[in-house]
Amino acid sequence: MRYAKMFTAAATAALALTFAPAQAAEKRTMCVFDIIGANGDIYNIMKDYKTAALDWGVDFELKPYTDEKIASEDLKAGQCDAAVLTGIRGRQFNSYTGSMDSIGALPSYDAIRTVITVLASGNPSINEKLVSGPYEVAGVTPMGAAYLFVKDRTIDTVSELSGKSIAVLEYDTAQANMASRVGMSPVMSDISNFSGRFNNGSVDICFAPIAAYSALELYKGMQPDGGILDYVLGQLTAQVILKKDQFPDDFAAQSRKYMLGQFDRAMRIIENANSEVNKKWWIRIPEADKLRYDEMMRDARIALTKDGIYNKEMMGLLRKVRCKHEPSRAECVNPVE
Repeated sequence: MRYAKMFTAAATAALALTFAPAQAAEKRTMCVFDIIGANGDIYNIMKDYKTAALDWGVDFELKPYTDEKIASEDLKAGQCDAAVLTGIRGRQFNSYTGSMDSIGALPSYDAIRTVITVLASGNPSINEKLVSGPYEVAGVTPMGAAYLFVKDRTIDTVSELSGKSIAVLEYDTAQANMASRVGMSPVMSDISNFSGRFNNGSVDICFAPIAAYSALELYKGMQPDGGILDYVLGQLTAQVILKKDQFPDDFAAQSRKYMLGQFDRAMRIIENANSEVNKKWWIRIPEADKLRYDEMMRDARIALTKDGIYNKEMMGLLRKVRCKHEPSRAECVNPVE
């Protein structure tokens, strides 16, 4: 009888453990910038991220934003515990990852995959660079290569850019600097109005990822005689930025690995956007001009790094990655970044 009672008590305890409620996930708010809003590709990626984050102990409420400035201000003000922003806008929270989107620094998708893999590697020396003040970068995903969209397809050399007006993001010093270097007239804009200015003819040129061709209808601004210069001016990224003290200690590391795992999904989205571009729009530029662009971008990055706009350590990593993928580049023989 005594053993029967002991068995019953043990069984009851085991059942209690089996059916005990799991520890409730911490509720947090994430502000997600997507130019399309809740129907956009970035927002859809983050809906799956929300599901994955439950296993890391956090239950997110996602809030879509079509105005990136408001999303970043809400992160600062504590209206959200985390945010998804472009690397350019995110530079104010972390200059290291915010410098990934620097002009001409990542000429290929293989190169950006390598950088994102390094960021998710768990290397302690890298991890410490992902924390800046109260913020931590908890993942990066590509948004696509950026190009110059022009109203006049005869603009196929560096010299022909001179005198033309270009919409540049008012919060990105690098774009205005680059425009001035080649004699263009920068017209300060933001992510919500630059496409409208190009489409209605207010500016001759705009700088945008290929997805903007359809999403922002940039083909309207190129009609009838415009095009897209076939030279990668930079890679745009979406970055997950956390208020570090609002999350479990291992949350950011798990988040970075998850976002690396979304790379191929993001690439499918980018490839779909590429496939929507009519081949007639592409403007092939002379090889000699591509080299001139390379030199011009490098000189601009060096100057902007000296001015504190770009992070010197990230510039060094990006140069190593470029040389890993293209060892024949001139900068690999005589490194200056």
